[in-house]
Amino acid sequence: MKKLVIFQYRLLHYRTKLFEQLRTVCAERGIELHLVHGQASRREAVKKDEGSLPWAHRVHNRFFELGERDLVWQPFPAVLKDADLVVVMQENRILSNYPLLIGRIWSTQKIAYWGHGKNFQSDAPAGLREKWKDFLLSRVDWWFAYTEMTVDILRRAGYPQRQITCLDNAIDSSGFKADLAAWTAGELAAERARLGIAADSPVGLFCGSLYPDKRLDLLIAAADLIRREVPDFALLLIGDGPSMPQMREAAATRPWLHLLGVKKGREKALYFGMGDVMLNPGLVGLHIVDAFCSGLVMMTTTTARHSPEVAYLRNGINGMAAGDTAEAYSRAVLDIITDPERLAGMKRAAVADSDRYTLENMVRRFADGIEAALHG
Repeated sequence: MKKLVIFQYRLLHYRTKLFEQLRTVCAERGIELHLVHGQASRREAVKKDEGSLPWAHRVHNRFFELGERDLVWQPFPAVLKDADLVVVMQENRILSNYPLLIGRIWSTQKIAYWGHGKNFQSDAPAGLREKWKDFLLSRVDWWFAYTEMTVDILRRAGYPQRQITCLDNAIDSSGFKADLAAWTAGELAAERARLGIAADSPVGLFCGSLYPDKRLDLLIAAADLIRREVPDFALLLIGDGPSMPQMREAAATRPWLHLLGVKKGREKALYFGMGDVMLNPGLVGLHIVDAFCSGLVMMTTTTARHSPEVAYLRNGINGMAAGDTAEAYSRAVLDIITDPERLAGMKRAAVADSDRYTLENMVRRFADGIEAALHG
């Protein structure tokens, strides 16, 4: 039986189902999967977003704080060092990756990257850190790319197509679909009434962490312009973060702006079920999958520092990428919410795409790539 080791310097709660399912599928294919993870850094611990798995190998990370950056050394358990394939995250700051990358020069052990290809939120995309990441891009035997956007980066760098697996990064959408289906039309109507939103009023929804890269200033400015033309438009805002004080200030003079705080599971699904469009003018990440599941049309901008999941947006079909001014963004939203036929068509396309970006499909792609990397 082939032995596979996947490293996560910390295990995020939304990844636990991925690894549970992947372990089962790998076992069916004669591959023994081991997961190694440590703990969050001091600065990341406040997020409280870690998960656990009873069969995983938990190690103690060593962190080195340099200014605003955390460097990490993650131990490699001795009992796993005979692994045939080791998958590590593509992050410059993980110091323990470097001995593995150097060792593959003389070792038969294969090393694979799992990552974005570049830092999409870098403040210096042409800086030394990104150049170093580019240099290391091809120093592995296999690539597990988040989305087709990462695949394009690898192709342009000359990395062999045959050694790339596109995962189509996803989360447990089946669970969220079940939560959405659990709410009745009467319950949705009752919550609308409680918030003072009429039954036929168009509803925009924002869901995510509240921080500057989300372009919340643009969101509020555009929403004001939308209200001028559609006076019964309402905006629901799910999430929390450093920018919450600014959002409270905005809501104080806008009774149609509803700050709901952090919502999860079935409670989150209630508000997604009330929406028409997801207004996310800033960074788009995995929440695009939630939008598809609930039939929300994702509305973002072309210039935001998006994560690679923005590759799932088909402009004008299941979502829209507009200009980054309040006028351009609001006009794009208005063009959709005031055209019922177009809105309905885009909602159907979003729901259809939710069947592609599923955890089950990601697991299958991952397992296919692991098998190819081991036997290639």
